[in-house]
Amino acid sequence: MDEQWSFVGSKGNQRWLWHAIDHQTGKVLAYVFGKRKDHTFLKLKKLLESFGISRFYTDNWKSYKRHIKPELHKISKMNIQKIERKHLTFRTRIKRLARKTICFSKSELLHDLVIGLWINRHEFSLKI
Repeated sequence: MDEQWSFVGSKGNQRWLWHAIDHQTGKVLAYVFGKRKDHTFLKLKKLLESFGISRFYTDNWKSYKRHIKPELHKISKMNIQKIERKHLTFRTRIKRLARKTICFSKSELLHDLVIGLWINRHEFSLKI
């Protein structure tokens, strides 16, 4: 699990994409948008309950420590390389996530819809 920063309108209005990927395949399991707060993380955690996850790999962010049982939680930058690579892919392909760009959202709704639709199409669609 990890979170990725972006903004809506101005850099003062931060939006965070929180998502989890399968450690083996690198596929996105679930994602949510919101602030970098516990309640946003808890939405993601609730989406992940049905997967029966036995180990969570994260960075050292406080929300993870507070809400994941220590026996299921492994804090390590080494184990989140795949998700950090996924962040780079997202930033390259979705210009609204780029740090310096002229392409930015003016509303949170459009921001979340555009990024969510891209993730749904490229991460969840069947490749035939």
